[in-house]
Amino acid sequence: MAIPSKVNEFMMEHGLRYDVLAHPHSRNSLDTAHLARVPAGSLAKSVVLEDDHGYLMAVLPSTQHVQLGILSKAMHRELRLASEPELSRLFTDCEAGAVPPLGAVYGMRMIVEENLADQDEIYFESGDHEKIIQMSRSDFMTMMEMENAQRLHFSGRQWHH
Repeated sequence: MAIPSKVNEFMMEHGLRYDVLAHPHSRNSLDTAHLARVPAGSLAKSVVLEDDHGYLMAVLPSTQHVQLGILSKAMHRELRLASEPELSRLFTDCEAGAVPPLGAVYGMRMIVEENLADQDEIYFESGDHEKIIQMSRSDFMTMMEMENAQRLHFSGRQWHH
């Protein structure tokens, strides 16, 4: 599967510099970081949340999880995770679980975890489970600004079993 044309067009249109890295097929974001040999804290994952007012895309390091209570309070919304069937309906050009952090491209508001800005390089899903996109911190943050992404601290450490 290629990078969705919507994603490619957005990046080209805004003159964003990026590289595409191929990796063996992965099952989840931590697996992706491992297989692509990139630091898990530098891999941004997209989590789609919803409430009665619509969708919100939260972008955060793959090593962390969304603290729904904190985020709901900060956004004055009752957020919950969007279901798998909804995600496949919203992201018809992406494989399940490989959603790029481009909410505006898919018609939804975005919020980005502040501590992603601590990384020099940021990687993220391209739309399939075999390629990730690599950007410099400044290009990634420029992209987040273009998306009108709000910056906030809303994540906690991922649990390891």
